[in-house]
Amino acid sequence: MSPHVQAAIDTAAGGRQRAVIYCRISRDREGAGLGVARQREDCEQLATQLGLDVVEVYEDNDLSAYSGKPRPGYQRMLQDLRDGHATVVLAWHTDRLHRSPAELEQYIDVCEPAHVETRTVKAGHLDLTTATGRMIARQLGVQARYEVERMIERQRRKRDEMAAKGQHFGGRRPFGWEADGMTPIDVEFDLIREAAASILAGASLRSLAAGWVARKIPTSAGGNWEGPEVRRMLLRSRNAGIVTHRKQEVGPGQWPAPLDEPTWRSVCAILTDPARRITPGNERKYLGSGLYLCGRCADGTTMRACTSNSRNPGSETRYWGAYTCRAHKHMSRQREQVDDIVQIALLDRLGRPGAAEALAARQEDPVDVVGAQRDMREARATLDELASALGSGELDLRSYKVATVSARQRLEAAEKILSRAVTVNPAAALVGAEDIDAVWNGMSLSRRRAVVAYMMTVTILPAKRGRQPGGGYWDPSSLRIEWK
Repeated sequence: MSPHVQAAIDTAAGGRQRAVIYCRISRDREGAGLGVARQREDCEQLATQLGLDVVEVYEDNDLSAYSGKPRPGYQRMLQDLRDGHATVVLAWHTDRLHRSPAELEQYIDVCEPAHVETRTVKAGHLDLTTATGRMIARQLGVQARYEVERMIERQRRKRDEMAAKGQHFGGRRPFGWEADGMTPIDVEFDLIREAAASILAGASLRSLAAGWVARKIPTSAGGNWEGPEVRRMLLRSRNAGIVTHRKQEVGPGQWPAPLDEPTWRSVCAILTDPARRITPGNERKYLGSGLYLCGRCADGTTMRACTSNSRNPGSETRYWGAYTCRAHKHMSRQREQVDDIVQIALLDRLGRPGAAEALAARQEDPVDVVGAQRDMREARATLDELASALGSGELDLRSYKVATVSARQRLEAAEKILSRAVTVNPAAALVGAEDIDAVWNGMSLSRRRAVVAYMMTVTILPAKRGRQPGGGYWDPSSLRIEWK
């Protein structure tokens, strides 16, 4: 005997119908902020009034029916209805069950053949076994869909208006500001500046995150920092007081900013460089990996870190760290020896009198920050005027697209100029230091690598075999250091 027939017999014999309750609360806060617990309580009272036995309660908390994302509780309920576990569905309102016409039709397909009733606290009884009941359900579904779409339109217009005024949109507290998004937190502002300076000086995201975790600095959500989280935080345009709306920069914000625009754009240029390795598995672990050059390859091939060994007959195999050519197996050197010589030479040069003057003489091409910012303002003003002309009908869409090309090109050119406006000498902290060794040892590996890349070009050359003059096996001529 099928579950549906058994349910009908039980009801005819005076038994109570089996019912299930479905509750959902969505991010759009429909239902006057009605929580799942309140919905369940109202539905249980309705079940008592109707003389129903509630056999299951299904909940989907903070999931929107409108979004179309899977709802585990809802899908489990449909399957249980197909299996005949209940003949009545209780909900606070029909819009708690579905707001998509496609979902409604699926719900009807499940309920109609099984003679499942739908009863709601606010929308009454829906009899999906009749044409009239199905028509009412569809009308309620269309109305719910309309209300959601109208709400979304209102929210979009409001956000457009707030973006034009440079206001904060709300949401999770941004790191650096109070929950209102406008009041700065001085300690976090200092941390943002510290992180930006570190990135410009060659630090890695992972080292920044690890340092903040060690110092017990939480994210704005109270969690621990990780490299990708630091990257997302530094890429935010609000750090430079710029409003981004619909993935486009639309103008200045009203909140104070920890970074000036040239600094922020320079940081962004580094973090978005396709050549930058940002995945956790690609974090460099050795000083010269990817920096030192192979002297036998003429195309600038770099060396990579590896493990080498010796297998002399009758003796135990020995292993040691080495650098070997990335492209071929024609050369390798002991990693520790090479790194020691490079570091000794580097610190000796930076510790000499006149090192500061020598570094100061290395000046990059000057960047016209004021001119670039002026170009950006004028290009944005032109785009705003063209958009206004399009909206008023003075320009058609084709003319608008043609007219905006030069303004967008000017804007992009100015942004590129600003992205290289701020350059940091990664070796500056070492010059004039009272204890240069202590400063070097206190630097993270990524900072040390940045200093090496900034100061020198290291090339590993073929070495002479056998014992060298002086009794050792290290050939000094096998390492060439060229100062930049």
